[in-house]
Amino acid sequence: MTFSRRDFVKTSVLGAVATGVGAHAQNQDDRDGKENPKQNAATQKHDEQSGPHKRPIIVCANNGFNYLEDAFAFLKNGGDTLDAALRVVKGPEDDPNDDTVGLGGIPNEEGVVELDACCMHGPTRRAGSVGGVRNIKNVSLVSKAVMQHTGHVMLVGEGAERFAVAMGFPRENLLTEHSRKIWLLWKEFHSTDDWWGPGLADPHWQPPASDEKPQSEVWQHRIQNLQARAAGLGIAPEHQLAAVRKVLFPPTGTIHCSALNDKGEISGCTTTSGLAFKLPGRCGDSPIIGAGCYTDQDVGSAGATGSGEENIKVAGAHTIVENMRHGMSPHEAGMDALKRIVRNYNSDMNKVRFIDMIYYVLRKDGAYAGVSLWEGYSKGHPHKIAIHDGNRRAEICMSLFKGYSQAFPPFPDIPEDLKNNSEYLK
Repeated sequence: MTFSRRDFVKTSVLGAVATGVGAHAQNQDDRDGKENPKQNAATQKHDEQSGPHKRPIIVCANNGFNYLEDAFAFLKNGGDTLDAALRVVKGPEDDPNDDTVGLGGIPNEEGVVELDACCMHGPTRRAGSVGGVRNIKNVSLVSKAVMQHTGHVMLVGEGAERFAVAMGFPRENLLTEHSRKIWLLWKEFHSTDDWWGPGLADPHWQPPASDEKPQSEVWQHRIQNLQARAAGLGIAPEHQLAAVRKVLFPPTGTIHCSALNDKGEISGCTTTSGLAFKLPGRCGDSPIIGAGCYTDQDVGSAGATGSGEENIKVAGAHTIVENMRHGMSPHEAGMDALKRIVRNYNSDMNKVRFIDMIYYVLRKDGAYAGVSLWEGYSKGHPHKIAIHDGNRRAEICMSLFKGYSQAFPPFPDIPEDLKNNSEYLK
């Protein structure tokens, strides 16, 4: 039994399992874009737990958890707030096993790793940004160099790379063997369903329609087929299912970090390798001041991970900070930005279910919040925010909707007996 790449992608189950099916289970309040009443009570409790507020404090995406101890010690001993935040995000940038940022990031559709980053320094009200950078690992530090050593705010592409080299950053190959093999797997099985349009925002876009109802055995055969190809490419057995998931549903890996010291000085930064298998030259929200990151010394700082194109359209980080300026709590400010994303699709859940967004919010007094559009990407994998205020911990984000987002490009529904099969949730 053989399958073409398009037939395989059209009927593949793994990604739908990995991202969950909760988008079909939200109640009517969710469909109307309203928060669950029970969640409101939990939200109030969360807000109460964040006070009395502590300083210094660092908040970041959960992939920065392992780097908080060193950064917090640096901050507590008088280190600059931006340098503290950069210490957090540099960790994943340097880690070849973290394929969401920096070295080892999943490449674009041509097999080239392109990185984006921006930073804002609250005390001096300065900003720096770089986009579409190749061959330079620590683009977060390059964004700081743009801020410190140029009269510009943003450099992109070859110009940003040449500037980085002039500043002493070494050129290096960012494509690890592991990421290269995942890209090869994608080229073989998924290149016919990439990010060429139309997108969700196109008025003529239609949700997918399944023209058949495959049997469970067929679903499993297709997964095994792709896993066998992963093995043929030399991907280690323990990484094969994860590689297949990334091929079918391109991840949007990013890390944001905001740091506040005991004097009330605050800074933020965001860095990413962007959407996996993206069109060359694509920049998401991460290098966009006001979208992927925004810091105002008078108010606070916010950053984002998730669907970058959607966040750009609502200027998410800036919207959140401005909301706090006008009296909203960190949680309220983040939820309002999420609702603006939903508004852009007229609360059409056939489209919103393919979007996800996580905001990390830190107010100048130390109050914080982590909010997300959906509970997580899949069952058992909730969105989290990492915090260190003398106690390092990860907390589950408060979500606007119950259930789990689904990846885009979309795939048809799958049999119930496979949805909860733990073998495919690894």
